[in-house]
Amino acid sequence: MKIVIALSAILVASSASANCPQWMDQSLRKLHSSDTLNLCVIASDKPLLIVNTASHCGFTPQFKGLETVHQQYSGQGLVVLGFASNDFRQEASEEAKAAKVCYVNYGVTFTMIAPTSVRGENSNPVFRELAAQTQAPAWNFNKYLVDREGVVVRHFGSQTRPDDPRFRQAVEKLLF
Repeated sequence: MKIVIALSAILVASSASANCPQWMDQSLRKLHSSDTLNLCVIASDKPLLIVNTASHCGFTPQFKGLETVHQQYSGQGLVVLGFASNDFRQEASEEAKAAKVCYVNYGVTFTMIAPTSVRGENSNPVFRELAAQTQAPAWNFNKYLVDREGVVVRHFGSQTRPDDPRFRQAVEKLLF
């Protein structure tokens, strides 16, 4: 039975990777965890909201709105991915503290990725591609809406809150 389950998981992963853009075929560690996940496995053929985050930023309260978006639209296929980053010197010094801000203080249940660089030479492949398609984040809490084929259809800067009507309209347009 275990072999069948393992083979099924391998087949799902390989078929997801076949339909998934190369820039998403990344295994990334989850925030404050030793677990890794492949973006193609969790997000292939699904619309995405990708956000660079920080735990000690004036925009950190946006976690609450992002969680609301996740709760409201995940049933319609939207995958929300948060990428913790210290590129703007606003992240907690310890990953456990960043996780507490996300999971305890703001009740985040969407996928959060361990701290990584989101701009410049050292940026991870996901943010390199987002920057190539639109622009690199100028600060924390940039929001990228990505269609099912891996194309960025809209970028919103830090000032745009998750409850902004223009943002919500763009999310709904992405889903339908």
